[in-house]
Amino acid sequence: MELPPEVHALIRLALQEDVGPGDVTAHYFVPADARARAVVVAKEAGVLAGVALAEAVFRAVDPAVALVAGRADGDRLAVGDVVLELEGSARSILTGERTALNFLQRLSGIATQTAAYVQAVAGSGATILDTRKTTPGWRWLEKAAVRAGGGTNHRMGLYDMAMVKDNHLPKAGGRVGLQAGIDALQAAQPDIKVELEADTVDQLREFLTLRGVSFILLDNMSLEAMRQCVALARGSGVKLEASGGITLARLPEIAATGVDFISSGALTHSVRALDLSLDFRGADF
Repeated sequence: MELPPEVHALIRLALQEDVGPGDVTAHYFVPADARARAVVVAKEAGVLAGVALAEAVFRAVDPAVALVAGRADGDRLAVGDVVLELEGSARSILTGERTALNFLQRLSGIATQTAAYVQAVAGSGATILDTRKTTPGWRWLEKAAVRAGGGTNHRMGLYDMAMVKDNHLPKAGGRVGLQAGIDALQAAQPDIKVELEADTVDQLREFLTLRGVSFILLDNMSLEAMRQCVALARGSGVKLEASGGITLARLPEIAATGVDFISSGALTHSVRALDLSLDFRGADF
């Protein structure tokens, strides 16, 4: 996977945060000429994400460390599976260990959570989406992890899709103002899609009269309200997204309403890191 420049900048910041002016433990307690072989191993089952990032961390510490990936992003892991093999300077491997694992464990946790959400709606026709509720500076990485888990990315930021939410509506100028804004956006940037957030069935009914709306988000609606919205939107070409109060347990019943998408911030903001560790397989120190 090709990592964008901002990710390499994030790696540099992460290493500076952890290593600072130098790894004093490795410097004073590990001989400079000590070499080692190590592996990153799964300590629990899950879905892998972040392999290229972990490799990039070790390369940033020491380009001479040899790396062989045993698994790829999106692979399902069993306990004991080897994710990455390393060989080189023992100091370098120890210095990069925590930063690499911090990235790898969190991103694999996101992929694992996403895979569980995707499995919960399998066969329904609903697509699992992420949100912008990501760790600042990590968005590209976390959204890549969602894809590794089988989910689909919503907008990357405020620049690639217009989403008119409840906080925008009081300033939007009512139905006339909304239509004027949609028309102006499409005239200036015709590739940008428009999504409106509806809190009620009546609000959705009104939004369906507008031109140029691609998606309507159903915010914290009951199952019955969602079913009514699906019936009203049928044949309109507008896709419906359920959001708010989404949990793994509720996914099957929400998907059964017929919505096209289900989005959840929990894919990225509330995940538990997957348990991975770096184990040495031999060293001369």
